[in-house]
This record gives sequence, structure tokens and C-alpha cells, in this order.
Amino acid sequence: MAVGGIVAQGGSANFEGRVTCFVVITCLVAATGGLIFGYDIGISGGVTSMDEFLQKFFPTVYEKEKNLRHENQYCKFDSHLLQLFTSSLYLAALVASFFASATTRLFGRKVSMVSGGCVFLCGAVLNGAAQNVAMLIIGRLLLGVGIGYANQVVINFFS
Repeated sequence: MAVGGIVAQGGSANFEGRVTCFVVITCLVAATGGLIFGYDIGISGGVTSMDEFLQKFFPTVYEKEKNLRHENQYCKFDSHLLQLFTSSLYLAALVASFFASATTRLFGRKVSMVSGGCVFLCGAVLNGAAQNVAMLIIGRLLLGVGIGYANQVVINFFS
């Protein structure tokens, strides 16, 4: 019996578990939930500093970046619209994770994972086809909902 980190004698030290294909796939699916958050941070950080992206969607930020060479690096990207673009994903992921728990409880893990993945796919398509800032932000919100669902459900995937 384990009590406060101390294991009493008489317990079974032999563990019969094996690493099977199912265990490996389950671990890969669970790791993907955290991977998509980190991947988004890397991609959005790189994209928001690209000249072509800034020229098309955030021209005032692009002009400030090109004209003010003596200013601090952080002041160049001082735009409420750009901040909304960046933070909308994280806010949507936070809110969606609360709804994902209810969805998982009612319909199960697979339905939650598939629905979160479909919403994420829709957001990715919308961001890829974006023609204006509104499409970008709506796409980021959908990406956030997909990530919120994924991060809430992949933890339950182990049980």
C-alpha cells in the first residue's frame, strides 16, 4: 500500500504491462494535442513578421516597421488589430475547452476529438483562403476552438 510516497512491503513489484502498437498510437495522439499549440506559436510568430503578410493585412504595421528604424522592436508591432489576430486563438481555446468537457461527457472522446479536428480544419482552410483581416480572425477563432477541444480531450484519451 502506498502512503505519502512510501511503499509498504507486500505489494506486487511485477508490472505486466507492455508497450503495444495501441499504446504507441495513443501516446502519439495525446502528444499531438500539445504539439498543435506550440506549432501555432511558431507559425503565427513567423507569419506576423513577414513583409508580404503585413502589407496585405496590416499595412499600418508594415509602414511603421519600414519607416521607423530607431524605434524599439516591440513598438513596431503596436497594433490592436494585430494583437487581436494573435490572441484570438488563445482566447477561443480557453473558452472552447470548457465546452469540450461537456461534449466529451455527453458524446464521448472520439466525437469530441473528431469535432474539434473538423473545426480546426475549417479554421485552417479559412485562414489559408483569407482575403481580409475579418477572415483571418474568424479563422483563428475556429483554430482556437479546435485546439481547445483537442487539448481538453487528449488528456482523457489515456483513460
